[in-house]
Amino acid sequence: MKNEFIISIRKQFEYYKFLGEQCFNQLNEKELFWQYNEDSNAISTIVNHLSGNMKSRWTDFLTSDGEKEWRNRDQEFESTIKSKEELFIQWEEGWECLFTAIDSIDENNFETKVFIRNQEHTIIDAFHRQLAHYSYHIGQIVFVGKMIKGRDWKSLSIPKGKSLEFNETKFSKGKHKGHFTDDLKK
Repeated sequence: MKNEFIISIRKQFEYYKFLGEQCFNQLNEKELFWQYNEDSNAISTIVNHLSGNMKSRWTDFLTSDGEKEWRNRDQEFESTIKSKEELFIQWEEGWECLFTAIDSIDENNFETKVFIRNQEHTIIDAFHRQLAHYSYHIGQIVFVGKMIKGRDWKSLSIPKGKSLEFNETKFSKGKHKGHFTDDLKK
């Protein structure tokens, strides 16, 4: 059960990372920094926040609180990323920290209590909490991308009006144990 959880949660995070990257691939550098208005976040700002959160939450997560003293959360919402290249570096650093943390879990430490902002969590609860947080922000990234691209947007899931076609194709293959991103990558 513990190993199944680790595999499952990793796949979920990989899926949301994939969605974010599929969105980035449709946008040019200028579009990654576009803001609807001064009170909204550009995609680059959301990436900066996600990266800061991931580094804080998952660095030494078994032995220190997930809200690190060195984290400056308010600065994560400033326009500190200046290029597409820098955006991808921040993105990868955050995800690498998360996946390293997932890969460090085993039978010996699975029952360890972890803390986020001085609140105790099981490992399962901590990962679910952050999965919800990250998927929320990835949804924002995708929404902004769709606003920018308009009719040129390429759907990251089942395109509007294509559910029946998708299901016919999906069910014609029979049952399989593939990952849900397998169908989206085609």
